[in-house]
Amino acid sequence: MPDDEWWRDDPPSPAIRVEGGVRARSQRGEIARTWWSRRFLSVLESLGLAGRLDRGRRYARQGQVLSMSLSTSIVVAQVQGSRPQAYRVRIGVRAFSPEQWAEVEKALAGQALFLAKLLAGEMPEDIEAVFAQVGLALFPNDVRDLSMDCSCPDWQVPCKHLAATTYLLAESFDADPFEFLAWRGRRRDELLDNLRGLRDRTAATPHEELERPLSALVDEFWGTPATAPPPPAPALATAPDAVLDQVDALPVTVRGKPFVEWLRPAYRAMRADPEVEGTTDG
Repeated sequence: MPDDEWWRDDPPSPAIRVEGGVRARSQRGEIARTWWSRRFLSVLESLGLAGRLDRGRRYARQGQVLSMSLSTSIVVAQVQGSRPQAYRVRIGVRAFSPEQWAEVEKALAGQALFLAKLLAGEMPEDIEAVFAQVGLALFPNDVRDLSMDCSCPDWQVPCKHLAATTYLLAESFDADPFEFLAWRGRRRDELLDNLRGLRDRTAATPHEELERPLSALVDEFWGTPATAPPPPAPALATAPDAVLDQVDALPVTVRGKPFVEWLRPAYRAMRADPEVEGTTDG
């Protein structure tokens, strides 16, 4: 009897063992090692389906998952059960829209530590708060936030095939947190390029300049007005014969006048009017 007919009293049939399947790295204890993978698995484990989840862990560790691929919003896997034909498993989550991711990236760009941790392969512990401030939940809150189906006849969700795929998915999130973000709609390269671009633009325009009114920036566009130097003081007029007053008077008189007084007309004549000098007759 196939082990998928879980509602019957007969013991389930063992799964067909396969070679080369996707095997969980953790072979004992918890599968999820990081807080973000445990946070993801907590949705399933909160359902209280201990036996079903235990069988899913065994499937994951035995390599019963033949293949698994992740793309935006959906994970598709093939899981070998007790029947010859492998079951097709799908696990979907709602991807955020480009507009929602743009808001998230603006919030993340202001957190240099977040970018550093992501580049180091870690999911920052406060990253959920960043998504929450733009009205989004990074992790599913309950199983209703996930779209899960399997081609097996078991109507209960999650079946052990879904559980096995979910445990392997959590391990892939352990190794690379960008896998989870890609599932939500933003791949690593695109996210990092957008964050770097936002940070570069912020650094190029100081924050205080962004807050100043445009009128203040326009007024300063041409620079600080320069003050013209004061005009030079006008030169003092000097009489041409003033030099005669700087020398000692000569003890000579001519026709009853000091000799220096006869020299004054000659000194005054030496500074003739330029216009007069520049004119010529006929």
